[in-house]
Amino acid sequence: MMSADFLTPEELTLLTALAKSNKLEHRVARRANAMVLLHEGWTFDRVAQALLMDDSTIREWHAEFRASGVEGLKEFQHKGGMRRMSAEQEAALVAWVTETLPRSTCAVAQWMADDMDIRFDSRSGIIKLLHRLGFEHRKPEAVPAKANVVKQTDFIDRYESRQTGLEADEATVFVDAVHPTHGAHPIGCWMPRGGRVGVDQSSGRDRLNIHGAIDLETGETRMIDVLTVDAISTIALLSAIENMHLDKRRIHVYLDNARYHHARAVREWLEQAGRRVVLHFIPAYCPHLRLWGLMHREITHNRCYRHYRDFANAILGFLRRTVPENWRDLCDHVSDNFRVIDPAQIRILA
Repeated sequence: MMSADFLTPEELTLLTALAKSNKLEHRVARRANAMVLLHEGWTFDRVAQALLMDDSTIREWHAEFRASGVEGLKEFQHKGGMRRMSAEQEAALVAWVTETLPRSTCAVAQWMADDMDIRFDSRSGIIKLLHRLGFEHRKPEAVPAKANVVKQTDFIDRYESRQTGLEADEATVFVDAVHPTHGAHPIGCWMPRGGRVGVDQSSGRDRLNIHGAIDLETGETRMIDVLTVDAISTIALLSAIENMHLDKRRIHVYLDNARYHHARAVREWLEQAGRRVVLHFIPAYCPHLRLWGLMHREITHNRCYRHYRDFANAILGFLRRTVPENWRDLCDHVSDNFRVIDPAQIRILA
């Protein structure tokens, strides 16, 4: 905080006249106005809000006035913001943030106030400081507990080799299950300042169970709406996949290691004569095909369906019709761009 009443009577009179003048350049008058408001006891943050400026800019103007008087307010050399911390203090802040990974600027402000006796009047000032010191606010990624780098690398190599040598009478299909719950997913959006926006919520919490498959080459899908995703639904889906590719000699199906995919009934079905499906199990990590994320973005984000049946029809209609019919536009959002997740290369939070 700074002390009020720092202007002499002559300076106050001159700055007030400058602030009210219609003949001066606007930015000079605004600087003069800021000095008068600070003299009257306004904080840097309050003046910044009133003038639609950043508080660091108001501090810079005040420092310039202290150093050069009224003439300093008329100079525009576009200097950087005022440096408030020493190199040693910045190094200490860098070490603390790196070690503790604070979740909010409030935590950073509190530590600076307690350990350095430095106080910021605005959140934006701390954000700019952290950016300048090389930090960014990032959400941690979920790291699978059983991620195995060797298995992942081997799987990717075999997948790429198989795809490269895929013959005309072979196809590749990905299988997975999803369980969307009847309800809207509120997502941030741009809107006029000061307004409020909301999204209705449904009263029920019914869940839709889908066991589905997609051919990334054509965008063709098979989506089965089932009561329970289990061995029976797996067999039904694999049968549908064979019917979807009647002209293929072999169909490579990639799927996760869910227990029902390994069930005895599924193995017995695969051993039947004439079966054309070959299963390939993805290692214990997420390949990020992103089909389900695309589905939520298009269907459930900021959108409420009053009735469960409308909700189910919208999702199934998108997966069964919209995706295949618009695959040329959607294929870039759903890809087999696998990546290796190495826990050793990621800092794991305790």
